[in-house]
Amino acid sequence: MEQLAILLSGFLLLSLIGMMINGLFFPRFHKPIPHYTPLVSIMVPMRDEERNVVPLIQNLQKLSYPNVEFILLDDHSSDSTLALAQGQTQNDNRFRLIEGVALKKGWAGKVHACHQLSGHASGEFLLFLDADARLKPDTIENMLPFFEKGTSHLVTGFPRFPVTSLLSKLLVPMQHFVTWLHLPLPLANYSAYKQATAAHGAFMFFERNAYLAVGGHSAVKDSIVEDVHLARVMKQHGFTVKLINPTGYVTCHMYETNEEVWYGFLKNIYIGIGRSPWIVAGLTVFYSVFYFLPLPLALLAPIYGNWLFLPLLLVWIQKLYIDLQTKQKAYLCLLMPLSVLAFIVLMHASMWKSLKKEHYLWKGRAYK
Repeated sequence: MEQLAILLSGFLLLSLIGMMINGLFFPRFHKPIPHYTPLVSIMVPMRDEERNVVPLIQNLQKLSYPNVEFILLDDHSSDSTLALAQGQTQNDNRFRLIEGVALKKGWAGKVHACHQLSGHASGEFLLFLDADARLKPDTIENMLPFFEKGTSHLVTGFPRFPVTSLLSKLLVPMQHFVTWLHLPLPLANYSAYKQATAAHGAFMFFERNAYLAVGGHSAVKDSIVEDVHLARVMKQHGFTVKLINPTGYVTCHMYETNEEVWYGFLKNIYIGIGRSPWIVAGLTVFYSVFYFLPLPLALLAPIYGNWLFLPLLLVWIQKLYIDLQTKQKAYLCLLMPLSVLAFIVLMHASMWKSLKKEHYLWKGRAYK
């Protein structure tokens, strides 16, 4: 028992060091470029977003960047999204509201909406946001230096995630953890290797010409993980994708209720790992051994010795490190073994839904 604890501790210590080294390969922020104010088009697809639309618009209206246009598309909402948007923007000529056309066969809903938005944009740079995203006032001017001298063509990253419900606390911050642990950031940010790519659809900032050159969202028209797939297409065409840590500038109020968390991740997680049962099996074993097993070992520490508590302590330290780097609530690190358990259950549920050829449901639409 003690030997097992020591072996687990050794691995967890090495992976903690690996995480810290990996994080050094996030691109650094630079000071805004003086007097550089190209037109930026900020676009938001909205479907049944009455909870978010007013706070979203109020947030965008506070941006300090002077040369910006806002384009919002209502994608056949069944609630008061459009009416609320009209009321909030009627005295601000920077905003344009578009009513989306009917969803075309073979297209995913969000991709279809973003494709329409891009056709109305005039900016040299195109920023796609989700309706639950919020930006600090100086976000745009602090992102533009990443594009200086053509060094980047897509800048994206996982926002800060305020969490409220139990499942959101368990699962939503795991996006940061999985990225820092598994994604080799040197390859993601400094190579054309497309498999080493991550992106987050709540914040996708494109150089316009590169976006159009790859066909924009039409290049991934049937994808429900369009963010990652579009980033891979960018790399495939020789363009540079930068995955940054934008948590100081971008917040995403993602999946607030337990039901939203479940169905949101259910539709994404299995597709996001390439619909591979082998990867599901490997991740199940990996997380069960290294990130859940330390909990029952720690419970046995009073009987078999304090060494058995060390693996759990290192699990907490790993998660705490990531939570501090991504501006997450520090106490959530204590829930890590339960987060892993929820992750495994959801991953298997997502896989079996796909294997049984059942549809994933999201906002009144069905996807396979």
